[in-house]
Amino acid sequence: MSSYQPYSYGGGFEPPPFPVVRLRGLPFNCTDIDIFKFFAGLDIVDVLLVNKNGRFSGEAFVLFAGSMQVEFALQRDRQNMGRRYVEVFRCKRQDYYHAVAAEVNYEGIYDNDFHGTPPPSRAKRFNDKDQMEIHIACRPDGKATGEAYVEFASVEEAKRAMCKDKMTIGSRYVELFPSTPDEARRAESRSRQ
Repeated sequence: MSSYQPYSYGGGFEPPPFPVVRLRGLPFNCTDIDIFKFFAGLDIVDVLLVNKNGRFSGEAFVLFAGSMQVEFALQRDRQNMGRRYVEVFRCKRQDYYHAVAAEVNYEGIYDNDFHGTPPPSRAKRFNDKDQMEIHIACRPDGKATGEAYVEFASVEEAKRAMCKDKMTIGSRYVELFPSTPDEARRAESRSRQ
């Protein structure tokens, strides 16, 4: 009897890697449209331009429809955009999630009385990454569905976040809906099937 099991469900299954790349060295006047042109022919799901203290940092994250798209994107490493060469490299899912969370934090979860910075009493609690979890829903093939679930440490923080409904993250329009932990768990389990 052969030990070969073509349809085995043993511990050998690994989901495809999260289809995101990081860009560095972008021109400071770069827009998401420039990035779409740079990756012409590839299926981009999201572009997140990274800002530091309200200014574009020259870095971005690009989420693709699948892991094969990432392989094609990596072939464009050190190609020029304008007069600058752009580094394209792999990154982890959590790097992208943290960049999204930082963008949401910076763009004003807090009142503008603090000029874009959180009030001192809430800063540590909300910025503590252990207090907020982001789950981006993916199809079984690893492609993002366009939905995400965010778990907040308190009801008050969740209510504050809901004021961001119908606003943008980077160049993306976002709708927010209250959900339950069960809905997030179901979405997460569907992405593993």
